[in-house]
Amino acid sequence: MTLPSGDTLRARIRHWMPILTAYVQRHWKWLTFLIWVIIAVSMVMTRWAAIHWLVLSDTDDNIRYVQVKDWLAGQGWYDLRQYRLDPPGGANIHWSRLVDIPIAGLILFFRAFVDQGLADRLACGIAPLLPLLLLMLSLGFIGRRLAGPNGWFLAALAPLAAQMALGMYAPMRIDHHGWQLALAVTTLAGVIDTNRGRGGLIAGISSALSIAIGMEMIVYLAAGGALIALRWVFRPGAERRMLPYGLSLAGATSILYVLFASYANRAMVCDALSPIWVAVFGAAGAGMVILSIAPLRGWPVRMAAGAIVGGAVAVFFYLNWPQCLTPYQISPELQRLWLANIREAKPITVQAQSLVVPLMAVPVAGLIGLFWALWDARRDTERLWAWATVGLMMVFSTALLFWQLRAGPAAQLMAIPPAAWAAHRLVAAILTGKRRVKIAAGGGVALLAAIAFAYPLYPQIVTLWQAATGTKPKPWRPSAIARTDNIKKANGRCRTLPALAVLDQLPPATIFTLVDLGPRLIATTHHSALAGPYHRNGATILDIHHAFDGPTRDFRAIAAKHHATYLLVCPWFPEGTIYQSRSPGGFYADLMRDKRPDWLIPVKLETAMTLPYQLYRIDYSAPDGKKVTQQR
Repeated sequence: MTLPSGDTLRARIRHWMPILTAYVQRHWKWLTFLIWVIIAVSMVMTRWAAIHWLVLSDTDDNIRYVQVKDWLAGQGWYDLRQYRLDPPGGANIHWSRLVDIPIAGLILFFRAFVDQGLADRLACGIAPLLPLLLLMLSLGFIGRRLAGPNGWFLAALAPLAAQMALGMYAPMRIDHHGWQLALAVTTLAGVIDTNRGRGGLIAGISSALSIAIGMEMIVYLAAGGALIALRWVFRPGAERRMLPYGLSLAGATSILYVLFASYANRAMVCDALSPIWVAVFGAAGAGMVILSIAPLRGWPVRMAAGAIVGGAVAVFFYLNWPQCLTPYQISPELQRLWLANIREAKPITVQAQSLVVPLMAVPVAGLIGLFWALWDARRDTERLWAWATVGLMMVFSTALLFWQLRAGPAAQLMAIPPAAWAAHRLVAAILTGKRRVKIAAGGGVALLAAIAFAYPLYPQIVTLWQAATGTKPKPWRPSAIARTDNIKKANGRCRTLPALAVLDQLPPATIFTLVDLGPRLIATTHHSALAGPYHRNGATILDIHHAFDGPTRDFRAIAAKHHATYLLVCPWFPEGTIYQSRSPGGFYADLMRDKRPDWLIPVKLETAMTLPYQLYRIDYSAPDGKKVTQQR
């Protein structure tokens, strides 16, 4: 076999490269799908142990799983109460069935081929990867819009570098946040689409779908709508985007309310798609439609008209539902005892440096890329506006980190378009630039590569820096190290399927346990619990806090109020350490010091393993023979 000469090989490359490039540009959506398939298969394989052991580590994932199973077992479409939390009345869950549909569909599909347990596990492993495809397609579309026909590739792959955001799409992460993040990026794609009619429809429908799932992304969606209106003010012809956006937003929100709003969400509630938001988005959409068709000439006139309509909608909202200006309608006591202790609800300024630095790597790269892109597009009005839109959404999402850490995934994803654009330009410079340009571009690519691997690289960089400078981290006290290790072990072991499945030796009962352990308990056993971390059930959450914080003599009355038969505690569980620190003389702290009252009877379970938790039967017979009557 004769190998082709160098000249022949170069000639073949020059011949086939344009053909290959044209093919890739034409079929980028299918190629993105193939890349997604490879990523999905690799993620399922690397996380197979978690799938096998049904590791639904987040409380929301566990409740979502139980909700889907209850629906498939016959619970009503509009009935979203979780009756195994604080039975018999149940807990009010503010979600919708929209995210349940793909999970349930996968469960039913796999049940046709495998047993029910494996079908459930496979469904929970694959379902989170579905919105990842939507995210990659949306980012690829934005990349093509901003960087040209070949700009989709790096943008579609970039979520692999945003580890906090990527975690929302990991197998077993079946909560709704992955869908909401993907739909927010899809909304951004619609806002900057050059096809204005299509972009308006995409932005409106994706916004409505996100709202139907939950209200967590409403500030991002409102920002997208505001940018559409602002573009209408300054750009003649932009009404061709605003008109379909207003129609689709109002129409889709109304339809989705009819299809998915639960019985509880038919009331005037602020935290879910309810009549309040149907009215608000209907008024906003109608106002945008009127403005779009009105013969308004000149940006000052449009600005004044837009301000009048927007102000009217804002006044309508404020006069009727001012309580909805706050994200949670909870009591100050619940805020102080419960919500203030949730890490995600705290700003980035109080988080550990080991979390902050890798998290901010992508937004910082996006900010640098944004300045470069704005300079590059300074003479192209349309591209400049598109970049300004992307930049405002990125800066806004990053700024929200100083309010709550939960904005981290959105901040990373919104920073991907400018970061991917910069990477695309640097790679193009390496391939086509002069020698000096190639050297400089190579340095830029190396920097972006380091940012892409910020999560695994950061600990190594810290170690190298300490070795080079001779600095040493402040040593931890041995007791602090032991405490941290114990908390990590308890947080994992007390949630495991084998440990909790042992509880099914007992007849179904209501178990009084920690708030953050309740969802996992009902997802893995046939027992009921009192509460999960859901603000609509604040009264029950407070009862748990009062029971663990208060004196031992008050516990039985609170347990009886909720018909609890057993008490389950997990030593060193993170939530429990809060009770111990906050109330060193309280019931939970006493229990951790082995000061157990006589009316807590240890329960022996048949198992060869050492159980990570302590289980007691609550004896409601007082020492003097009096009874603590369980309330009916």
